[in-house]
Amino acid sequence: MFDEADKHRNKKALIIGGGIGGLAAARALHMQGWECYVCEKADSRTGAGAGIVLAANAMKALDRLGAGDAVRAQGSPVRQGLIRTWDGKRITRLPVEEQARRFGSESWMIHRADLHAVLIALLPVDTIIYGRRLVRFEQTEWNVTAHFENGETATGALLIGADGLHSTVRRALFGHTPLRYAGFTAFRGICRFPEARIAGDVGEGFEAWGPGVRFGATPIGRGDIFWFAAVNAPEGFTVPPGRRKPAVLAHLRGWASPVEALVEATDETVVLSHDVFDRTPLPRWSEGRVTLLGDAAHPMLPNLGQGGAQAMEDALVLARALAEADPDVPQALTAYERSRLPRTTRVVRDSRRMGRLVQLEHPAAIAIRNRILRAMPPGLQLQRLDWLIGHDVFH
Repeated sequence: MFDEADKHRNKKALIIGGGIGGLAAARALHMQGWECYVCEKADSRTGAGAGIVLAANAMKALDRLGAGDAVRAQGSPVRQGLIRTWDGKRITRLPVEEQARRFGSESWMIHRADLHAVLIALLPVDTIIYGRRLVRFEQTEWNVTAHFENGETATGALLIGADGLHSTVRRALFGHTPLRYAGFTAFRGICRFPEARIAGDVGEGFEAWGPGVRFGATPIGRGDIFWFAAVNAPEGFTVPPGRRKPAVLAHLRGWASPVEALVEATDETVVLSHDVFDRTPLPRWSEGRVTLLGDAAHPMLPNLGQGGAQAMEDALVLARALAEADPDVPQALTAYERSRLPRTTRVVRDSRRMGRLVQLEHPAAIAIRNRILRAMPPGLQLQRLDWLIGHDVFH
């Protein structure tokens, strides 16, 4: 049993999940004097994954975590926002230079594994404990104890569920909440494409939109090009390893160069395939000394490129709330979710709305959408992004 002195001394946090959200939370809390342990179910660190876009709000969060310069050194800035039709006709070009001036940072692309490595390098040695799959937890007025599949336990003043879309912590707190299928499946890959030196679209990045299919490609640093394809399909369409490249190419035959060439240049073994889901936003994330963060709290579709950014914003706001309410952890968690819920709920909603817009299939609807985007002034495009990527959690 903890006594009153223990209540004020205990600043140990158990973080379930070693993705971007869990690592950012560990860094943010460590900067506030917390002893953090990231409990990751994987047996070891992996380099799997693909590219991630980091808009201005994500870069501001990374700067506050002390990671911004390293990300800029390893990633690649987004130099243009060209969107075109599947056959090469321009739809619009986002004003990325003006966007950077307006919001205080360029957007950057980086491999997820590189971002993980940057965040890990900022943590004390042995912060991350691999091979720890959470089974259950229990809490008292003073602490939380986590029970892992291997029979081990750990106790702290706070437990953070940063364990993603299929969060064990979320299910334990709030029961089963169904997944919502996006209506499309995603393929992702990374390739080397030497022709990028002379192909401006590839060298700077672009998206191409066709009926029910969307393709995008952009540099992510180290000479690599990241690409994705979003394909309208019934749920469960996911293609097994060994057959993914042909499946992607079947949807992209005849598309304007260099779409097919980028997929052809990709090793089959690195092509990822998965259905895309979110969940209906929760009205709260916390119970006592346990809370949720990132995709565990507010899984969102990737259409606004904000999954990682919102997790990092969560981490910073949570750390600030804990500092302001110290040592009252439950009060801090209430303040944290009160601050974050309205924003993340809006991002979840708008990401789903954007998905419907960019995955249109009907020719008439596509024509109207493209006509509106072509006519939209650059200033209006930026104004519509103010709330999203112009946001700074400390202002």
